[in-house]
Amino acid sequence: MVFEKKGNALIGREKNETLCIEPWGKDSLRVRSTVLPEFSGLDRALTEDIDKGSADIKLAEKEGGLWSGSITNGRIRAEVNPSGIVAFFKDDERVLYEYNRNYGVPLTKETRCLKAEAREFTGSASGSFKLTARFERNEGERIYGCGQYQHPYLNLKGCSLELAQKNSQVSIPFALSSLGYGFLWNNPATGRVTFGKNLTEWAADESNELDYWITVADKPAEILEKYTAAVGRAPVLGPEYLGFWQCKLRYRTPEEVLSVARRYNEMGIQLDVIVIDFFHWPYQGSWRFDEKYWPEDKVKAMCDELHSMGIKVMVSIWPSVDKRSENYEEMLMKGYFVRNERGGIETYDYQGECATIDVFNPGAREYLWSKCRENYKRLGIDLFWFDNAEPDSIIYHYDNMRYYTGRASMVANEYPKYYLRTVSEGFMGDGDGMRPSLIRSAWAGSQKYGAVLWSGDVPSTFEAFRDQISAGLNAGLAGIPWWNSDIGGFMTDDVNDPEFQELLLRWFGFGVFCPIMRLHGDRGPYDIPPLDTRDFGAGYLHTGQPNEIWSYGEENEAIMKKFVELRLSMRDYIAGLMKEAHENGSPVIRTMFYEFPEDEACWECEDQYMFGPDYLVAPVYTCGARERELYLPAGKWENIFTKEVTEGGKRVCVSAPLDQIPAFKRL
Repeated sequence: MVFEKKGNALIGREKNETLCIEPWGKDSLRVRSTVLPEFSGLDRALTEDIDKGSADIKLAEKEGGLWSGSITNGRIRAEVNPSGIVAFFKDDERVLYEYNRNYGVPLTKETRCLKAEAREFTGSASGSFKLTARFERNEGERIYGCGQYQHPYLNLKGCSLELAQKNSQVSIPFALSSLGYGFLWNNPATGRVTFGKNLTEWAADESNELDYWITVADKPAEILEKYTAAVGRAPVLGPEYLGFWQCKLRYRTPEEVLSVARRYNEMGIQLDVIVIDFFHWPYQGSWRFDEKYWPEDKVKAMCDELHSMGIKVMVSIWPSVDKRSENYEEMLMKGYFVRNERGGIETYDYQGECATIDVFNPGAREYLWSKCRENYKRLGIDLFWFDNAEPDSIIYHYDNMRYYTGRASMVANEYPKYYLRTVSEGFMGDGDGMRPSLIRSAWAGSQKYGAVLWSGDVPSTFEAFRDQISAGLNAGLAGIPWWNSDIGGFMTDDVNDPEFQELLLRWFGFGVFCPIMRLHGDRGPYDIPPLDTRDFGAGYLHTGQPNEIWSYGEENEAIMKKFVELRLSMRDYIAGLMKEAHENGSPVIRTMFYEFPEDEACWECEDQYMFGPDYLVAPVYTCGARERELYLPAGKWENIFTKEVTEGGKRVCVSAPLDQIPAFKRL
């Protein structure tokens, strides 16, 4: 490889590959490679205007030719050998290596004959490339972040993760290493990352450019601070959103909504947000209320009364557009739909034949916001819930869907971020400032647009509940501080099942110590008659059983009310956490090692966490359990329910009746 210094970048060339390494923020480097004549110029997730640093570039000569190079930015150094292999160092320590792509190196004893390129571009019929980047193993390394996956593993070492957005699966390709570096795969293509024992491998299904970003620091908090400085941070979420949100599938009329709000008001419980779920519309893609059940005058009156109680109103919108919608033909003519590569535009078939709005198209985003402004905001609706934000699809053949900016296999993972921009930029453009939006998917940097990520339509089981602990913590380490789950899980067969009711209480306690506390679910059995016999509109689709805190008997109501009151008492503390998230990117719910990186035992804790710097929380996720073992780091800890003080630095067994979640305050 031949090297040169070009401005602030180290450039290497060999055959038809160009390698570019340049400083990109404090102690950080960006690495790009292409086999095309030029780089794309796209920054993808690296959107923020930051001080990129000043590079110290050195070139080595041998027999009159430049044969290796290095680039240093603060505490990080990259060295490139004559074969083009990049090695990274933090100060004088190795961080990670790319594999030797010319000669191959022994990976493990089982694969010592394998030859594998460090940066592999494999041509395809599309004219783009399947792209793979391989890195050496690091013994004892732990990997965290990467978004949200439905498994119990906090440490992702040994995991293989699909890089694709699906219901309950959120791909945010930022990995935080226990060795003191953070790594962003700056590519929105679908693909896979494998954190194997023998190697780490990132793969894009279709791409023209390798692009990744790496930073180094001593503590996880410092890594997150540098990462979010590069991709963006959440705005400050005000205290008016930090109490209790009420939701169910689904409220069918303004009267149903008001009856719920009035009862909470009578009980002395302040609701912050009440949510109107899907199929309040005549057809998908109408983006308006069905006048038969939601007439404008009643919607306005509903919003006025809710606002008088201090409650904000949120409605669900979907990206799917039914062929029967009044907007379908206009959007079709203007080219506002995702299209199939092999004919047709139908991409979704739940309750109708639907196309999907192409939010990569600026015109489509403007069109959607015009409908939201006219049909919702004008009536008093405050907030939006972006459901199906992946977007959901009949079948996930990414190479058979094309967006405004390219095939889905090349750009799809960024869809939820562009979808969220629709309303974020709409509110900002109207002078309303930033408002939070509930959304079912995200990508790197979504937090800057006010993403309240929730974990999707997860089952109402203790197993799924356990998975949410890891999901929320890893989402936070991927840069999303505003995370939540459907309290009780989404899919419930029988609300009268004692095991479900126990699960609901355990999940409710967990919800107290999440960034957003929101009760939601589709509660069976489905024996409530529909309002209408038509096969469309707001009246025909089923509604689940009542899902308010009084819906499960007096004993359960008393426990949930106690938890809500606890949450409301912490509003000022949580507001401080939201300010911190805005200032330095810190998650609201944090892994134990985030707060105690020097404590080796905290790196082993996968089922407990810190709620900000002061509260340690250990959810009970086993049916029938009435006690829970947990680890207390060194120091004094006060049980928030019993007020008992315990000296830390050890594991303890804590009593956990149904009206308590094991939680300790650091003294």
